[in-house]
Amino acid sequence: MEIDFEKLIQLQQLDMEIRELTLFLDGIPPQIEDIDKKIEESALLVAAAKEKMTGSQKKRRELESEVKDIKSQTGKYKRQLNEVKTNKEYTVLLKEIEESEKRVDRLEETFIAEMLLEDDIQKEIKTAGQKHAETQASLTKEKEALSRKKRETEEKARVLGQRREGLLPTITADQVNLYLKIFRKKGGTALSPVKDDFCALCHVRVRPQVLNELLSTRKLILCENCGRILYWREQKDEAEAEAKEAEAKAD
Repeated sequence: MEIDFEKLIQLQQLDMEIRELTLFLDGIPPQIEDIDKKIEESALLVAAAKEKMTGSQKKRRELESEVKDIKSQTGKYKRQLNEVKTNKEYTVLLKEIEESEKRVDRLEETFIAEMLLEDDIQKEIKTAGQKHAETQASLTKEKEALSRKKRETEEKARVLGQRREGLLPTITADQVNLYLKIFRKKGGTALSPVKDDFCALCHVRVRPQVLNELLSTRKLILCENCGRILYWREQKDEAEAEAKEAEAKAD
């Protein structure tokens, strides 16, 4: 079988580029998802600070209500002092009044502490809000840049796909089928140039007889080690550049 090396090399180069672009595109959704997650986490810090403020304000209202109830009860005890008939009853009421006033003092101290805490919470809300705004702005720009890169990459892949579709009909079906079979099996490299008497991808020496056939014919010759289609690097001006890229992607 005579092989159209030039066109198969072009096909492999296109397929390798398309594959690289596809891998890049496949990696964009997880990156965008990660950006959205970071923005959400930043917003949650702001929400948590605001929730802390809500909790503090609720506690202050509860303290105010409790102090009010205790003071109301203390007023009743004081009025009852004028109505008791025994010293024992009088002493009990005085004890209740004293305990109530101590409770009020403790509650008012807690109330003041909550007021002071709110100042810190306000600062926390402000800091979290500023950081969130900065984070959101930065990550949004990053997300937009990814989206632009995605569109550019999709367009490039589309153009390369069109070139590939235009190239395929110019290569015989049996050669295309063989190429695709090896391409899939070998992780995206079906052809390998011979460099210094070695297969450039698996680095196994090519027998002299095989080298002679490569130099004198255009027949199908597979590497005896890796099974890729061998070609002499001078059969195409771009072979050297293609070989370097192929070596980097070899299995």
